[in-house]
Amino acid sequence: MAWIGLKHWMVWMLTAMHPFYISVVEIEHNAKDATIEISARTYTDDLEKMIQKEFNVKLDLNQANQKEQANKYINLYMQKKLALQSGGVKFKMDFVGYEIQKESTWSYFEIKEVKQLKQLNVFCEILFGIDPNQINILHTTVGGVRKSYELTTPKNSTQFNF
Repeated sequence: MAWIGLKHWMVWMLTAMHPFYISVVEIEHNAKDATIEISARTYTDDLEKMIQKEFNVKLDLNQANQKEQANKYINLYMQKKLALQSGGVKFKMDFVGYEIQKESTWSYFEIKEVKQLKQLNVFCEILFGIDPNQINILHTTVGGVRKSYELTTPKNSTQFNF
């Protein structure tokens, strides 16, 4: 019994000493509204580091007085690091906003006038460059069918077919 407790403690210690470098991107086609809704979850401190690296701007996303500047740079960063296309046409992502939940930042986007979606190409380099073990997990839902894919550095794109 003591071995099981020790094993769990050791796993917890290794996890605490070696942080995860991960983002999760949820992509959902809303056929009723003819939109694609996108949410990207990152660790707040990692997103702040990458914005500073990309744009030489130091932000504290938790500070209300930096909200306008944060909106600008989160949008710029995500537009550079995340792109969706179908049938050879790159979609225009409209930035909706962001919110902080505990240690994570959720960034929201919307693509309008997408009535049907049979194939989706996703380019994603969110947080690439922060750690060679970076993982971007992509979840897509179209017509009630959910598919997922994991991008690890250096792989930065995949295709979903529905």
